[in-house]
Amino acid sequence: MARITESPSHYDHLEQMGTGELLRGINAEDRTVPEAVALAIPQIGQLADAVALRLKAGGRLFYIGAGTSGRLGIVDASECPPTFGVPHGMVVGLIAGGDGAIRKAVEFAEDNPDQGWKDLQEHAIGKEDALVGIAASGSTPYVVGALQKARQEGILTGCVTCNPDSPVTKACEHPIVAVVGPEFVTGSTRMKSGTAQKLILNMISTVVMIKLGRVKGNRMVDMQLSNNKLVDRGTRMVMDGLGIDYAAANALLKQHGSVRNAIAHGRGREF
Repeated sequence: MARITESPSHYDHLEQMGTGELLRGINAEDRTVPEAVALAIPQIGQLADAVALRLKAGGRLFYIGAGTSGRLGIVDASECPPTFGVPHGMVVGLIAGGDGAIRKAVEFAEDNPDQGWKDLQEHAIGKEDALVGIAASGSTPYVVGALQKARQEGILTGCVTCNPDSPVTKACEHPIVAVVGPEFVTGSTRMKSGTAQKLILNMISTVVMIKLGRVKGNRMVDMQLSNNKLVDRGTRMVMDGLGIDYAAANALLKQHGSVRNAIAHGRGREF
C-alpha cells in the first residue's frame, strides 16, 4: 500500500538550510493541517455523535494507538477528568508497549495484531463502550487488530488516520481521514499527522463532553479545582454567573466544590 504519509517531502537538502528557512518551511506545511481537518468534519461529527450516545448510556471511550498516536490518545483521555469533571476511566488511552512506552519507545510493540485486544480486555471493554484507533499510517497491526476484534464483538469502532483506504479505515465503522500530505521531514508523522490527530481528538472529546452537559454557555463548570489558577478561574465564573464580588464567589466555590454547585446554590435552583 502506498502511504501518503511516507511520500517524499516537498523540501530537500534540509541540512543546508538556515534556521529561518527551516522554520518557514515547517510553518508553511503546518498551515495546511486545519484545512485537511476541515474536510473531515462530517466524519468527525458522525463519530462524536455515536460516542456521545454510548457515554450517555454509561459506556466508556477508549483510544488505542502506538508511538505518537498512542501518546496523543493518552493526553486527550487524561485531560477529560480535570477539564470536564468526569470520572477517571470514562475515557481511557492505551499505547502499544504499555505505560512505559509513553516516555520511551518499545521496539516492535506495535507489530503484534493480537496485543491491542489483549490490552483492552484488561479494562473489560464491552458492547456498551466505544473504541477509536489512532494510526497516522493506517496500517499499525496493534491498532488494526484491536479494531477488527472489537467490531466483531459489537463495540462501536472509529479511527483517526492520515492515509485514505488504509487497513484501519476498513477495520472500523467510523473512519476519519485527514490527508495532510508529505511531512516536512519525510515520514516524520509526529509533525503534520500528529497535529491533525491532536486537533481531531480535541474535537471529538470536546463535542462529546458538551453533549454530556459538562459545559454551560462556554464554560467548564465541572472542572476540577486542582490548583490556584483553576480556583481563580472558577471564582470568576461564579462572579459572572451570580453577579457577586470576588470574595463572595470564592467563598461559595470553596464551600460547594465546583462552579456548577456554587452557582446552583446561589440561584437556589439547578444549574
